[in-house]
Amino acid sequence: MRILHTSDWHLGRSFHREGMLGAQAGYVDHLLATIASEQVDLVVVAGDVYDRALPPVDAVALADETFARLAASRADVVVTSGNHDSARRLGFNSRLIDAAGVYFRTAAATVGTPVLLEDQHGPVAVYGLPYLEPDVLREPWALESRSHTAALTEAMRRVTADLAGRPAGTRSVAMAHAFVAGGNASDSERDISVGGVSLVPTSLFAPVDYAALGHLHGRHTLSETIRYSGSPLAYSFSEADHRKGSWLVELGRDGFERADFVEAPVPRRLARISGDLENLLQDPRHADKEDCWVQAVLTDPVRPTQAMERLRSRFPHTLVLSFEPAGGAGRTAPVATALAGRSDHEIALDFVAEVRGTPADEAESALLLDACDSCRHGSDADQVVGA
Repeated sequence: MRILHTSDWHLGRSFHREGMLGAQAGYVDHLLATIASEQVDLVVVAGDVYDRALPPVDAVALADETFARLAASRADVVVTSGNHDSARRLGFNSRLIDAAGVYFRTAAATVGTPVLLEDQHGPVAVYGLPYLEPDVLREPWALESRSHTAALTEAMRRVTADLAGRPAGTRSVAMAHAFVAGGNASDSERDISVGGVSLVPTSLFAPVDYAALGHLHGRHTLSETIRYSGSPLAYSFSEADHRKGSWLVELGRDGFERADFVEAPVPRRLARISGDLENLLQDPRHADKEDCWVQAVLTDPVRPTQAMERLRSRFPHTLVLSFEPAGGAGRTAPVATALAGRSDHEIALDFVAEVRGTPADEAESALLLDACDSCRHGSDADQVVGA
């Protein structure tokens, strides 16, 4: 059986206010093309189909089109919910949808009931473990502790018990959305720690032939049979060096045989640059980053004026800009000065001088005065300093 392991689509997510729906639709096209070209028998989606519990309507429309296309493909599909999904909404009508060969498994109560598939070597049991919230399951499952390890231990106990009653030679796949030890987080994942603890051990997945993990956005090989596919697109600049895609897994007669990484299309590369503004605008070594989404750190000792506009003259897709003046590591937060008897305009001028490192010029001072006056009424308006 050929299995394509993917996760963390986050349909509806934006990237620093840049819409990603077109890129996500492009990934769906790639997914369907891979199913056909690689003769994929099963697609497993290990959680976080959507970016939030109430996804925007255009994201729902893309998901609807995606699952309809998958249902019409040669592959069966098993989908679990992640911590970003609403399990009830994603799993709505799942019993009807099963008939189309797309199996949504979003309820904790069904973790020990597999989707049963067949290939030339016999049965394959696919156990869909949705994101398991320890606080929700502690009482109904009588968990010994309030932790992800406790919740997944009980889930895998149920998987193991069911698998023990299957015919000899039944191969197994478990899907889980969790932070498993050995992986590295990026900035775009939501913290799922409980009491400061979120890691679960890889040993929990020893009973199955392959564990398809979701939640971490970078691909990880924790062992030959335990892997994260990562997200198909980058969702933070911390993922600039990631290779995005999915795992193509081969199950043979005796279980896991091999896994190959299938790279996904990159709609626009990410780049992080640092230096003083004039150097960034002129250095030919940055030419290959001109069409990238850019995160820039300016190290000028004094904050340049119109920095973003000037930077975008060379790097038009600059999305994030921050300032870290060279030699300014020891700089502390602004010190509060006495406010009594001082005008709003004077306080605003002090703020500009503190943050930027240079005082406001005459035009900027006048603009700040207008802004302060627009927030006040009649005789409360500030008088021009020195008038």
